[in-house]
Amino acid sequence: MRIGLIIYGRLETLTGGYLYDRIVARGLTALGHSVEVVSLAGGPYLQRLGQGLPPALHRRLRTGRFDLLIQDELCHPSLFIVNQRLRRQAGPPVVALVHHILCKETRPRWRNMLLSIAERSFLASVDGFILNSETTRRTVAALVGHHRPQVVAYPAGDRFGSPPSADAIGLRARRPGPLELLFLGHVIPRKGLLPLLEALAGIDRDVWRLSVVGSLDFDPAHALRAKQLTRQLRLSESVRFLGPLPEEELVKILATSHLFCMPYAYEGFGIAILEAMAFGMPAIGCRDGAAVETIRHGTNGFLLRPGDLAGLAPLLAKVHRNRGELQRMALAARRTYINSPTWEDGVKAIDRFLQRMKDDHDRR
Repeated sequence: MRIGLIIYGRLETLTGGYLYDRIVARGLTALGHSVEVVSLAGGPYLQRLGQGLPPALHRRLRTGRFDLLIQDELCHPSLFIVNQRLRRQAGPPVVALVHHILCKETRPRWRNMLLSIAERSFLASVDGFILNSETTRRTVAALVGHHRPQVVAYPAGDRFGSPPSADAIGLRARRPGPLELLFLGHVIPRKGLLPLLEALAGIDRDVWRLSVVGSLDFDPAHALRAKQLTRQLRLSESVRFLGPLPEEELVKILATSHLFCMPYAYEGFGIAILEAMAFGMPAIGCRDGAAVETIRHGTNGFLLRPGDLAGLAPLLAKVHRNRGELQRMALAARRTYINSPTWEDGVKAIDRFLQRMKDDHDRR
């Protein structure tokens, strides 16, 4: 099958969504398909809206001899008009790969209402969905209904190989000193670093240290605000901004941290949560979003509501004082990872789904 994969920018971009796209593209290629990446320019939202108006993009997709198109849902501003043209001309089936719904992020209601117009139009313009979680599936269904073909293909946490042994995890959990907390994600508003810093400011510095791993360049103004807030709250000696790390260094910090700590982040899935659990790291996540599909409160981590800044302190105090409890949760996190689907499982499920989509389209 000749497949077109439409994304913004470069497939090698370091985010969870691009990681998913990259692994799917490589996996489908390994299964014998031809996958061509169609890269769009991106830019400000209004600029992206304008990309779909000239005929060039429609012509490229129409004449590319694709059997099927996979469109990353983040490209929705540029594609909803193009898809309507493709449908009128009996073009190839179009499948949206949905990681995250933009109009569900925390922002003023009027802005989300405006964003939802283009996003809903895009979701209504495709023939089927690849979804990264049940949470995302429900969100999409609330916008456009349940009637389109779809597959939920969960991301995986196995890209770093075999997890640490139970003995190594136990030794780390019982290591004395402050809890090593890990924030793994780009410093952008929906990842919730600002409220995390505010919550940590009220907790004894002997209890914790925080490493922030992720790009500061996606939203420079927000990253600057995070650094300023760190200084204002007098947290500079306890918070490290490490930026994006090469894989070898990322593996080291995953192996040495005690807790994955992003309790105020809204996630469409949260690949980093499962990758942390692969290293036997309990996770503190948010009750809003898909973290609830991976984290079981009190078993392999904890869940907090978005505004519950006071709720973090007793959770950290509990596992700081009782390292046996931390070890129990760490081993439960490791079991969660072991019992989760692999990337190979997800790619195979997507492959079967795409073949059904093409067969149904050919019959029609």
